[in-house]
Amino acid sequence: MCTGSWAKCTGDLLFPLALCCIVANILLFFPNGEVWGKEQLTESVWYFPGVIGGGVLVLLPASVMRAAGMEGSCFANRCGMMVSMLLSAVGVAGALYCMIVSVVGLQDGPLCDTGDSIFIYPFFNQTLNESYLFNQEVWDVCEHPKNVVLWNIVLFSILLGVGTLEAVLSLSQVANGLLGCLCGTCMNKRQGNMA
Repeated sequence: MCTGSWAKCTGDLLFPLALCCIVANILLFFPNGEVWGKEQLTESVWYFPGVIGGGVLVLLPASVMRAAGMEGSCFANRCGMMVSMLLSAVGVAGALYCMIVSVVGLQDGPLCDTGDSIFIYPFFNQTLNESYLFNQEVWDVCEHPKNVVLWNIVLFSILLGVGTLEAVLSLSQVANGLLGCLCGTCMNKRQGNMA
């Protein structure tokens, strides 16, 4: 496979992944599908791991990757592959940001009301052995928002998984972009063979 084709394929794969991160992050603002006040939402949500990290910082490189793989594009050359490589590094940074914030969100647990109308982090500073992630019986300690523990676990896990895929794809494009800078995109070779 040619470096230009790889760049286009990688860019095409990153678009739906970035959209998935954005949607997951937005859903974290509505625990159990309900509207809650700013002070009643988990702090990690406000760092926008899916919108900024897994979303915007991945969509920009994905656009350039796609352009680098299209025949006739101004990015379908060695310079375009270099730009693609540099922006892919930004994509890696965004995906890593998404992953780190998601891990912190999973580790700290959700902000919830435990029955006394005060919102706290009931699972904060737990060891791995006593973690709420592996003990579903303790989830009932959160009374409001209803099902907030499951909501946070699922959505932060999606952000973590998708962020990991984005980081791997962006890293592969860094290597592919370097190869494209050194060897070209194969676009000119195909046009020459057709003539």
